[in-house]
Amino acid sequence: MDSPAQRRLKSIQSHVLSSTTADQSDLQANLTSSSQFVHRQQYSVCLPEKLQTGKWNVYRSARSPMKIVTRFHDHPEIETLHDNFVHAVKTFGDYKYLGTRVQADGMIGEYTWMTYGEAGAAREAIGSALRFHGLQKGACIGLYFINRPEWLIVDHACTAYSYISVPLYDTLGPDAVKYVVNHADVQAIFCVPETLNTLLSFISEIPSVRLIVVVGGVDEHLPSLPLASGVKLRSYTKLFSEGRSSLQPFIPPKPEDVATICYTSGTTGTPKGVVLTHNNLISSVAGFCMAIKFNPADIYISYLPLAHIYERSNQIVSVYYGVAVGFYQGDNLKLLDDLSALRPTILCSVPRLYNRIYDGIINAVKSSGVLKERLFRAAYNSKKQALMSGRNPSPMWDRLVFNKIKEKLGGRVRFMGSGASPLSPDVMDFLRVCFGCQVLEGYGMTETSCVISSVDQGDNLSGHVGSPNPACEIKLVDVPEMNYTSEDQPHPRGEICVRGPTIFQGYYKAEVQMREVIDDDGWLHTGDIGLWLPGGRLKIIDRKKNIFKLAQGEYIAPEKVENVYTKCRFVSQCFIYGDSFNSSLVAVVAVEPDVLRDWAVSEGIKHDDLGQLCNDPRARAAVLADMDLVGKEAQLRGFEFAKAVTLVPEPFTMENGLLTPTFKVKRPQAKEYFAKAISNMYAALSASDPKPPKL
Repeated sequence: MDSPAQRRLKSIQSHVLSSTTADQSDLQANLTSSSQFVHRQQYSVCLPEKLQTGKWNVYRSARSPMKIVTRFHDHPEIETLHDNFVHAVKTFGDYKYLGTRVQADGMIGEYTWMTYGEAGAAREAIGSALRFHGLQKGACIGLYFINRPEWLIVDHACTAYSYISVPLYDTLGPDAVKYVVNHADVQAIFCVPETLNTLLSFISEIPSVRLIVVVGGVDEHLPSLPLASGVKLRSYTKLFSEGRSSLQPFIPPKPEDVATICYTSGTTGTPKGVVLTHNNLISSVAGFCMAIKFNPADIYISYLPLAHIYERSNQIVSVYYGVAVGFYQGDNLKLLDDLSALRPTILCSVPRLYNRIYDGIINAVKSSGVLKERLFRAAYNSKKQALMSGRNPSPMWDRLVFNKIKEKLGGRVRFMGSGASPLSPDVMDFLRVCFGCQVLEGYGMTETSCVISSVDQGDNLSGHVGSPNPACEIKLVDVPEMNYTSEDQPHPRGEICVRGPTIFQGYYKAEVQMREVIDDDGWLHTGDIGLWLPGGRLKIIDRKKNIFKLAQGEYIAPEKVENVYTKCRFVSQCFIYGDSFNSSLVAVVAVEPDVLRDWAVSEGIKHDDLGQLCNDPRARAAVLADMDLVGKEAQLRGFEFAKAVTLVPEPFTMENGLLTPTFKVKRPQAKEYFAKAISNMYAALSASDPKPPKL
């Protein structure tokens, strides 16, 4: 008689499609783990986590349902980041690699380029110099400056000589930087003159540091450090010369060696060091590259923080394909000028930039006159309909309308990537139509070496984050306190959990915190709530950690509400607040300056500056009314509507402590920062409530 597991296996076999080619004898031996028998969907496959439970709840990419990816399909010999760069130097040695507009004298000019071969020689010199100064394998190296070619040269030097890179966000502030340096026992720090001053302000409090290298610094202008400090100070140029005159052989890392410790600032507490190995990063990128193909003719613009895993991952992909990487000049306000000069083919960004592009085009269309607005609407609707139905749109619309829009980003963008926070479906569709390129939204986190899932090429449905990265598998776990279960109809819902070779090794020196997020079966609990759409696409709908309860007992997921309100034309950023002492929500809105000013002009409202306009009750009423309309369109529930709003002229930024480096609102800090405004809003709401009659 068959055992229960064997009966279960036969049941699974009855669901196997003819396309499954696995050896059946091998499968029958695998009775207690996720087997290779799958229920195939369009973009994902679903399989049972354990044969004995009979529950089909684990999803994998349809691109690799039988095997979790750990290596590049075309180059399985690439096992580490060092291997990846060696491959690039050999294959693309004479191709452009690192480009910058910033000249030696600080002036801005045309892009000048370093080839892959030249970058390879530079990383050998820098790595050799670190060995020359006595740094041994496994030492932690800090990088304390924004994106520029030297950042990647130092990072490649770390991988070639088995050092561990520790990015330091230049916007974290002195206390956080000091904490990370001490926590990771950083021995050498690469900085720029501006961040050098910060380091020198607490040099006596970071005893592990032995060497500070100033990128862009001139030796004659560097300060002298007391001998008692034990710290050597060098310019990058001098360090480069020291290394070039005493080249050392590479010390290649192993796949299981730690490549980097990425400190995530998070929204609360001290930074946590996410430990990632070479195997973690190569697995993640190898899985992603099954869906995305670039080539050496492509040009990528680097402006997202290199200290963030999103940009680090993009750089690993670029190296694998031999892509040229042009850096912005360091000022986000001049990014459009850099795009015009570089004319990239690849643009990876965050929704905040794409929302600004969307708003800018819409406002320009509205102010262009009735005829041009009608032409745009006709072109947009026609092209969108064609794209959504899988047809080729008429090239006439590009010639008449969209080519002018494409020129805003240089005219050659063929791929747009979006991550870090949700991209509105309207904005995604808009970008696809206006720029006529692939627009891919991805979902990931530092703890998963970046990509958890991404939208598949050819999938025109917006409003989701696609299918699993072939390097991991995903399941949804019930969250009964929020009424989310895997049995929900029509779509299974629950907390998104991820497992695979992309999962981090732990939080550095914080094993207890690691056990809080990784269970005994190796599943990482992300804290995000998702559901499965038809076709095996993942959609993020909520956040487990950031829920709070209003006085009447209703639970609120503020990020969900904020994502709705950011579609309002007046709203650049939004912070939603509520607590168990109050029955309604209030909002703090960082306004879109141009939109609010244009509204004021149309209403005949005079003002001296934006701050005065934000304080005008008529402006608050107009913004709240528009937020209400957007909320109704998104079908917010009654208690999810903000009942009062405070307008602020300044954006939420990392500099004022209100945003994480991944552009998420720091909720405790925002609550404290806007405490007076919140108190005033609730006081006004209380005063306006009708008082119960006296008995």
